[in-house]
Amino acid sequence: MKNKNNLPTIIPFKHLASLSLPFHLPVILSYFIFFVCGITVGVILSFNFKNVSLSLNMTHLSHSSVSAADAGDRTPQPPLSITTSRVGLSEFLKPPDMMHDMEDEELMWRASMMAPRIREYPFQRVPKVAFMFLTKGPVLLAPLWELFFKGHEGLYSIYVHSSPSWNGSDPEGSVFSGRRISSQDVEWGKVSMLEAERRLLANALLDVSNERFVLLSESCIPLFNFSTVYSYLTNSSTSFVEVYDLPGPVGQGRYNHHMYPSISLRDWRKGAQWFEMDRALAIEVVSDTTYFPIFQRLCKHSCYADEHYLPTFVSMRFPGATSNRTLTWVDWSRGGPHPNHFTRTDVHPGFLESLRSGSHCGFNGNTTGVCFLFARKFTPNALNRLLRFAPKVMHFN
Repeated sequence: MKNKNNLPTIIPFKHLASLSLPFHLPVILSYFIFFVCGITVGVILSFNFKNVSLSLNMTHLSHSSVSAADAGDRTPQPPLSITTSRVGLSEFLKPPDMMHDMEDEELMWRASMMAPRIREYPFQRVPKVAFMFLTKGPVLLAPLWELFFKGHEGLYSIYVHSSPSWNGSDPEGSVFSGRRISSQDVEWGKVSMLEAERRLLANALLDVSNERFVLLSESCIPLFNFSTVYSYLTNSSTSFVEVYDLPGPVGQGRYNHHMYPSISLRDWRKGAQWFEMDRALAIEVVSDTTYFPIFQRLCKHSCYADEHYLPTFVSMRFPGATSNRTLTWVDWSRGGPHPNHFTRTDVHPGFLESLRSGSHCGFNGNTTGVCFLFARKFTPNALNRLLRFAPKVMHFN
């Protein structure tokens, strides 16, 4: 049945009786099913609403009861804490392994960062002296140095740059055991000698406790006991890099005019290879990307970079940072490209005493008779006599 709008007409329930049963039975069944479904849905929704409301009430009541019990029967408990080991600066300050695989460029970059702008250290720092040995193989006079270092652990560090072709090892328990750094071949009088010195400096700078840095050879000996050397270096207000201007073929004659204008003949200086410097100057040396590359390119053949780079660099950039003298005594009296060697027969108490106090120099604005802390070149066959006289003359132990 449709109305005039062609839409189905809803028949009121009260008119159903006037219709014939076969005709309206499907309609009656439809209403009945719809009515039953509505009642069912209503019952279900009503039951669920009651359960939710009851659950919420019980939860609220439970929380209230527990809170009241806690407040009345128990004291407040501190928050749960998890105990962990504190790392702090320990990992950052830990130097890498001696035989690391950093290239020189990486090593210099890392060492250049070891200069905090805040001068106050947030931990107890005991300044150490870094003893840097530039050798071909082992430290030839190691037993003498063992005696020198004995009993002063924690006040020094040792670094050895030896030829990578040397496959020997130091005795277990020696102060030199495990102190070799990653090295490269070094040729006498070549820039590779200077590169090795910078490599030693950079490795030593990675230990933030190292405050003073002294370069030594395999033929060097100490002239005083450790306490005297340590006090002398850590109390010095300057570094010890020999700097002087020398006219003639072995001085100004080695200057390469292609270094101009970065380095002029007026800037050119000479000095001993064996230096001692403080941490501030050491960082400047490994951070130098201006003058060192010039020496790498242009200081060749008879230029001898190890005798001219540091004196020239320090004179140009930090003229007030050094005392302009070396702490390593050496004898050039016989002339030639190499200093004198000292063998067994040369070593006696009078000779050693003359090296310890045979001159006068400036120290922290005053005059002192202690000008040299080390001496070279001593051969291995002089070792026994050095060990015999060291306790008496040098006051070891």
